[in-house]
Amino acid sequence: MVFSAVILTVVATGAGSAADASESADPDAKEATQPNVLFMISDDLNCRIGCYGDPDVLTPNLDRLAARGVRFENAYCQFPLCGPSRNSMLCGLYPDSTGILANSQIFRETIPSHQSLPHAFRLGGYFSARIGKLYHYNVPRSVGTNGHDDPASWEMEINPMGCDRSVEEPDIFSLKKGSYGGTLSWYASPRPDGQHTDALLAEEADWVLERCSKRNDRPFFLAVGFYRPHTPYVAPEKYFRHYQLDEMPLAENVDEDLRDVPPASLLSHKKEHELLNDPLRRQAIQAYYASITFMDAQVGKVLDSLERHGLADNTIIVFTSDHGYHLGAKGLWQKRSLFEESARVPLIISTPQGRSQGKVATAPVGLIDLYPTLADLCQVDAPENLQGQSLRPMLDDVTHAGRGYTISQVTRKWGKQKSLFFGYTIRTQQYRLTLWDDAKQGVELYDHRADPAERNNLAYDESAPDSKTQNQEILSTIESLTRLLHDEIARGMPDDGRPAPKPRKWVIDLTNP
Repeated sequence: MVFSAVILTVVATGAGSAADASESADPDAKEATQPNVLFMISDDLNCRIGCYGDPDVLTPNLDRLAARGVRFENAYCQFPLCGPSRNSMLCGLYPDSTGILANSQIFRETIPSHQSLPHAFRLGGYFSARIGKLYHYNVPRSVGTNGHDDPASWEMEINPMGCDRSVEEPDIFSLKKGSYGGTLSWYASPRPDGQHTDALLAEEADWVLERCSKRNDRPFFLAVGFYRPHTPYVAPEKYFRHYQLDEMPLAENVDEDLRDVPPASLLSHKKEHELLNDPLRRQAIQAYYASITFMDAQVGKVLDSLERHGLADNTIIVFTSDHGYHLGAKGLWQKRSLFEESARVPLIISTPQGRSQGKVATAPVGLIDLYPTLADLCQVDAPENLQGQSLRPMLDDVTHAGRGYTISQVTRKWGKQKSLFFGYTIRTQQYRLTLWDDAKQGVELYDHRADPAERNNLAYDESAPDSKTQNQEILSTIESLTRLLHDEIARGMPDDGRPAPKPRKWVIDLTNP
């Protein structure tokens, strides 16, 4: 028997506070001009999608969204791991300011008085609703629950659970038996779309949008968080048929590509990945692609709902991912590296009557920029301490340079050592500079104009005694980018230091609470 569950929570205190905020916010001045927001986010999605130039992966609905909005060619997360990235994005703060550097945590444990993006919209009179994953969830265990959510962010929470969580886990192949969320795992499901969690998300979004169309006394902020293509890569079998195993692209020249890479940059490698052979690699990539195309189909259903209910002409649409994803490049799989595959994310923003429909902005931007951008576009008051930039000028003119760079970070440790060190990377229009432990454990410099795949670390010189380049032009570039990176790290670090979360971690598990 197929079991699917929908858990819906309406926060009673939220309705009152939102109504009070709406009454005190001069509705005559704002109600006619404030647009709605449809915020869609995928989980573990890299830029191997059609509108980003991948000829193999079928994403017709993201492609049509890109055709009506602005596609950001060089968008990056601030920490390539679900929990830290999502807290940073939804707080508009760097991870050093949120203090969230691991999963299973929420910013209320470190900076409890901060207003998140949807919280600010609630206080600005918006109806704020969440369907699926926005903050961190332990996937798949927490599917169907609130996960590590922030109740103040939402007036309504809907948590569907489909067959991929409730029925099919015993059938899923995994490199580690019984492990799915953090391990490469996949399954071509015999069950139809409508029984899967992401399809249920799209169905619930249609219901919420219908409600909003009938009761349009205030604008809405609807966040839809899809779970695919996060592991386990589960999608209906028909999506697998789009991708032939023998045509799945495998990373080439991996050993040669690693010759100039500091060991610290490869610490996201997992022992079980050594179990992969070429047939398994092709199966994993096929399943990842199938999960993307399945998720894209659900995006299409939500976009169709927006049109059908007459809401598209006054709704800002955002689509993005929490971070990128490795599929074998540099011998790495999944996330937590500072290479382009892991740090880069798709980002599309469509505004009503946008001036730059179908155009591409190439200046580097970050997920940290979404909070100030949406607050700016919607005339919503935001905290003064936000650390991103508004992308509104780029939406009006895609040639606008913006800040000109963005930064990302990760934590690292060696083996069983308890002490952590950090890697920080800065991405400009031309370069990526990465410092491991402030250059004590490695430096990487890549010129993206000549080397978009990051195969040639300019900071490395195998002929030098210490393997460090002596080229003065390269050293000058490293020096100037290091100053810029240090300045931005300092700007993201609170005066009293990085806030520490309470010493506890928690997992919400619907079937084993």
